[in-house]
Amino acid sequence: MSQFICPNCEYVYEEAKGDPREGWPAGTPFAQVDPDWTCPDCGVREQVDFVPIAEFERNDQDGNIIAAENRGRGDQA
Repeated sequence: MSQFICPNCEYVYEEAKGDPREGWPAGTPFAQVDPDWTCPDCGVREQVDFVPIAEFERNDQDGNIIAAENRGRGDQA
């Protein structure tokens, strides 16, 4: 199962675990999470802002994603 990360605070949603406190039982695919759902840790980003963890390297101080494929080019995803 996949993992998705909040680019703001780096909270990770794991499909295998879900997030029962948020109403998503274990095994809930991320695609079935309400698109208006906000990150339970920072409340800043919505479901549509999350990225697959494999595409995320780190964020900068402004919450912009710096991924391996654009690091060093001066642009950000």
